[in-house]
Amino acid sequence: MKVLEFYGVKPEDSLLLTFDGAFSPQAALERELAPFLQALEEYADGWMPDVVKGKRQRKYARAAVWKALEERGSERYTHCGLYRTQWPALDMSLGLSLRSLPHGLDIMVGVKPLSFFAEAERCHHLVELVRAWASRYPVTYAMTHSTDDRALAGAPNFGRDDEALYRDGFDRIYEVCWLNVFGPKLVETVGRERMLSTPAHRVEELPNGSILLVTWPTVADFASKEARRAQARAHAHLRPDLDFDTILRTLYERSAMLAPVEPRFHPDLAPLLSRVVDRAASHERQRRIAELNAWQPPEPEEWRPADSAQPPDVDNLERALEYYSDLAEHLVALLHSEVPSVFDATPESLTEADFYFWREEFPKSRLREAIDEHAVPAIGAYLGEVLVRNLGGRWIPRQKLEEAQVLVGNRVWLPFARARHYMHSRQALLDYSLTQFYRVAERHRN
Repeated sequence: MKVLEFYGVKPEDSLLLTFDGAFSPQAALERELAPFLQALEEYADGWMPDVVKGKRQRKYARAAVWKALEERGSERYTHCGLYRTQWPALDMSLGLSLRSLPHGLDIMVGVKPLSFFAEAERCHHLVELVRAWASRYPVTYAMTHSTDDRALAGAPNFGRDDEALYRDGFDRIYEVCWLNVFGPKLVETVGRERMLSTPAHRVEELPNGSILLVTWPTVADFASKEARRAQARAHAHLRPDLDFDTILRTLYERSAMLAPVEPRFHPDLAPLLSRVVDRAASHERQRRIAELNAWQPPEPEEWRPADSAQPPDVDNLERALEYYSDLAEHLVALLHSEVPSVFDATPESLTEADFYFWREEFPKSRLREAIDEHAVPAIGAYLGEVLVRNLGGRWIPRQKLEEAQVLVGNRVWLPFARARHYMHSRQALLDYSLTQFYRVAERHRN
């Protein structure tokens, strides 16, 4: 059973559900957790897990859940994962803390994409699921919201350090999400009557004293102006010390940061920058696209007019060409497992190499001495070989590598000089990319 990738796919927003609760240590575990699974099976509308993972994967069944918890168990903690093999993708965990009294019940659900929850009926089922869990298991705090928007809000720390987060948890209303369940302690802190009078789509007092609050009928359109106003009204009501207009302005700013931006990258670098953007966290993706739309790489300076080319100053031209070829092979040896196209020595392989070096933060993650002595010569030679093979270029060898030239059309290009600039920093990998160097040389070939 191959489960759907959740974090390894193209970044996009997802639904996040967290539940911080407890269960009784007196009852047998299977009987105590049966209502949890019953509600999941009844209300997980279209996203029900079909795989359970402990030490190994099994097809979903209650018995498989018990087995997974047993496999992962210790005296203090046990957990299991639940996943799907078909769209939408699911990343769900069930964690049980066995030392605390009562025992801790920690649930995390991620469903991708968030757009799966655009229908009011499916969102209603999701609310009923959380309501069933919160009615059966004492809850400190539970929420359901956009993963991206939660990240922009600074959750779960909300400006606190990790020590304060661990000590205090969700001890006050830091944020109002699409769906919230406030435990009895938090209800009393805010005031039960105030919380029950919150202007929202749904406010319900649960049998155990918790209060369920849903701001808007559907979660997928959380960033719309109407949904944001509803979110701000609820937040300002629960936190009368905060200003409604300030809350709303902050929410609108977050919506703007998440609004889709059409990529308009520099044409030479569009394939590379598309891959760079795909490495950004989904909540940062649109901002990154906007930044790269505005960014323009500097024009390559590592060239001279052909009539001012330095003549060869090596004793043996053939041996010099073999040396450049050997240096280029060093790059092939370095990259071949991660960048198989490096064998081809094509423009596309330059883009693949650019992305690899950027992804690995190569100038920062390797020793500077090794970069200068080994990586720069190998990259420069490889770049020169690509110019020779694909643009009909011709090496003009020089004793100093940085002076070595490749004649293409009416210009000579300095690939080793380019490689030195390129390996200066991570940003330099974009500013002085191998891809752009090649494309500009290609345009000036004739």
